[in-house]
Amino acid sequence: MQKLRLDIWSDIACPWCYIGKRHLEQALETFEHKDDVEIVWRAYELDPTAPKQRKDVTSNVERLAKKYRVPEAQAIAMMDRVIGAGEAAGLDLKLHETKSGNTFDAHRLLHWALEHGKQDALKERMLKAYMTEGVVISDPDVLVAIATDVGLDETEARAVVESDRYAADVRADEKLAGELGITGVPFFVLANKIGVSGAQPVETMKLVLQKAWAERPQLEQFAEGAACGPDGCD
Repeated sequence: MQKLRLDIWSDIACPWCYIGKRHLEQALETFEHKDDVEIVWRAYELDPTAPKQRKDVTSNVERLAKKYRVPEAQAIAMMDRVIGAGEAAGLDLKLHETKSGNTFDAHRLLHWALEHGKQDALKERMLKAYMTEGVVISDPDVLVAIATDVGLDETEARAVVESDRYAADVRADEKLAGELGITGVPFFVLANKIGVSGAQPVETMKLVLQKAWAERPQLEQFAEGAACGPDGCD
């Protein structure tokens, strides 16, 4: 059966990406073709210029208030709104304790994990580590530990992190995001034709999955002839 391809642009330092991931998973729970949905996580850096780890002691509330030019009380309300949305989705977002930093190496590691069938598991572990456990996601030792947590090889993970492998893949994802007009994440592309922006409600994602399944590309078979398969040849 032809699978449904689902590409998702997101960043680890993005609480709505975590919420959107959980909403998608909840929608897939009742989707009759869930085993035929192929998910690929694409790289998107919310702040490509971010240092490996910020040296200043500015709180997350202060940083948010400065970014959006709002009073700190309003920044707290913004943060609490996201935390509440996360709680409704079953997530424990500790946004006051996150340690922001560059996510480029994390995205490189996700590309490597895709080759080993562990990309989704690694993405989940990274999001939890950043959003709930307050780790520095750009720390090489942290990235290697997270990779081993989901069953990936420690030595190879370190070799990836300490090199520039998959850098071109991350840049290609970001270039394609620009070509598609993606300016915020999460952003879902289903069957290479249906785009969904933001962490949509579960019911919306259910409708989108059904629509994309009905419209997914189909292989046309013009004729049948003698062939070989797993059980032998005709």
